[in-house]
Amino acid sequence: MTPTLRVMLLIDADNVSADVIEQAVQRTMDEYGAIHVRRAYCNAEMAVNRQALFKRLSVRPMVNLSAGKNSTDIALSVDAIDLAIAERPDVVVLVSSDSDFAPLVIRLREKGCRVCGIGQQGKTGEETVGIYDSFMDLAHHGVAPAARTVPARKTAAKKAAAKTAPAKKAPAKKAAAKTAKKTAAKKVAKAAAPAPVAAVPVPPPAPEISEAAEFVLRAVPALRAGTDVPLNEVAKALREAGLLGKNGSSLKLFDKLTAEFRHTQHPDRIRWTGADAA
Repeated sequence: MTPTLRVMLLIDADNVSADVIEQAVQRTMDEYGAIHVRRAYCNAEMAVNRQALFKRLSVRPMVNLSAGKNSTDIALSVDAIDLAIAERPDVVVLVSSDSDFAPLVIRLREKGCRVCGIGQQGKTGEETVGIYDSFMDLAHHGVAPAARTVPARKTAAKKAAAKTAPAKKAPAKKAAAKTAKKTAAKKVAKAAAPAPVAAVPVPPPAPEISEAAEFVLRAVPALRAGTDVPLNEVAKALREAGLLGKNGSSLKLFDKLTAEFRHTQHPDRIRWTGADAA
């Protein structure tokens, strides 16, 4: 029996649409029968928007909190080399239409991997296709608008009949009685109307939490309670959640989130300042 190839699927989720990601996973499964590593690299907002998709496809989101140019591409490239050394994949499938991955493709090939590309039709240039051992362009299928309920309209025949039908005149007595009933009903409704209720003060809205901070709070629930958590425990939880690389600095991460987290020294601890405002 032919041994199963070790396949690594790395997705530039900031670069391709959700349905192209889903197609890419299915095509790779059809081609190789198994995918040993499934990772999608994206910013925090994209991870929140597509969390249901990633969960359904068993794809691990690798959240990039840096905002610099090409920072997500760099995170994917660094991780790809680490994985190529540690996991020894036979095939690496990169899902992106970006031509910037040419140096990564060449380096992975030097590591003994077959490198295949999957891109989004209409976004991929010829120079991108040529760098891979094989390349597949997938069409982005737009989502159809939700069906709307349209009120029934009169047919042309009914409209014509309504115009030509003579209007019926109600007898004078019936019309007067009908008017009297309407007047009495209005008076009763006015008398039964409830007294105006005093306005109830509305509490101020809860402090807004940024998407990056929300990911940190999910990884370290103790921070949400407003307690000071040791820095080493926070760093360990962030690594386990995939928010911090193996050699990443947690202090550098929190230096970018000073508006929502406070770092105290001697001993090193982290506190979520949003708990004080809540």
